[in-house]
Amino acid sequence: MRTDSSPGSLPAREHLPAAGAGVPVLDVVIPVYNEEKDLGPCVLRLHEHLTRTFPYAFRITVADNASRDGTPYVAARLAAEHAAVRSVRLEQKGRGRALGAVWSASDAPVLAYMDVDLSTDLNALLPLVAPLISGHSDLAIGSRLARSSRVVRGARREFISRTYNLILRGSLQARFSDAQCGFKAIRRDVAQVLLPLVEDTGWFFDTEMLVLAERAGCRIHEVPVDWVDDPDSTVHIVKTATEDLKGVWRVGTALATGSLPLDRLARPFGDDPRDRDLTGVPQGLARQLVGFCVVGVLSTLFYLLLYSGFRLFTGSQVANALALLVSAVANTAANRRLTFGVRGRSGAVRHQAQGLVVFGIGLALTSGSLAALNAATADPDHSTELAVLIAANLAATVLRFLLFRAWVFPDAPHPAPAPHPAPAPPAHLPDPYRTWSDATVRLQPVPPADTDPRDVR
Repeated sequence: MRTDSSPGSLPAREHLPAAGAGVPVLDVVIPVYNEEKDLGPCVLRLHEHLTRTFPYAFRITVADNASRDGTPYVAARLAAEHAAVRSVRLEQKGRGRALGAVWSASDAPVLAYMDVDLSTDLNALLPLVAPLISGHSDLAIGSRLARSSRVVRGARREFISRTYNLILRGSLQARFSDAQCGFKAIRRDVAQVLLPLVEDTGWFFDTEMLVLAERAGCRIHEVPVDWVDDPDSTVHIVKTATEDLKGVWRVGTALATGSLPLDRLARPFGDDPRDRDLTGVPQGLARQLVGFCVVGVLSTLFYLLLYSGFRLFTGSQVANALALLVSAVANTAANRRLTFGVRGRSGAVRHQAQGLVVFGIGLALTSGSLAALNAATADPDHSTELAVLIAANLAATVLRFLLFRAWVFPDAPHPAPAPHPAPAPPAHLPDPYRTWSDATVRLQPVPPADTDPRDVR
């Protein structure tokens, strides 16, 4: 249940209930394609580990995506022998398609997946899902690139993995360290919002989901893992890398053009302390600094243009005073509305009057700098004058921001917290954000355990 938070403390998210009647807390999905040899040992080892170490009810789901060997038969036999194991089959290939379909249909509050080769040591499973159960985090990923991870693999795979993650950081501003480790978990309520927006159905599925999660303000927990490379892996490295780079380009283009509906993802999960009105705690400083700097840069350019124009008709002191006066009025009006969020005519005259006082201080700094320059040099160059004025304006700008924040606009309203609307039903999402329940990924029943594998299509 939710705990009450005292003013100034971080609010708690919902802690998941221990278990409902017949509903597991954790659903671990194992996506497979032609894995009849490794599937049985993998599921049995995972089942034994969870039975021995996991304190909640669990389920293991084998997601067979269009295998052509005896994999469906093996999966059906395992499901018949173990109540905590189930098997589903999709008639189209794609790891992302299998994960999206099974996760969308699952009733477990925590959803996870791991590769069938079990390259990741299972001792990391409980640390992976514990932050999701407690409500601390929204997603969790295993990381082979963390400092304390212990990884055994070849130099080529190590180089490709690190290069790929550097590309993600440089192009998509990703902050997670390992996108493609086959060891991840997500809360179901978060998955219900993110999955309809994930377009990829292959290996890029993980990366796209994580990028959207970061843009949504989700908390991603990283777990250092012990990982041993599977020398018999069937993953085609060059083809997978090519598809991943195409995915990076597609998502990066969508983010740059604004075609992704990120307004639906703006911090919808949990209670964010940045949205709370806490007494005695300065708020909005970072946003105000950014706004003030943008207005300041534009005002400085406007000031320099005015000064250069006035300087054609009058002396430097008069040109400086006129240019600073006009730009100061515009600067105060822009900061009033854009930086400090003050709207309407109420107090506008008073704010401009106080802004003129601040202007006077800036005039004293810049005029004093010009006077000192003229005293040092009888006929200074125009470029030297501009350099001195820029330096003086930088000093005046810092003082102007402090005076604006503490004196001119001390009670400026902070932006209201973004509402947390309930996620729209996936069926209402506009194309191309189709849902995972599409007929192309409809889950198919698995043949009974006594079915001959040669009869499986």
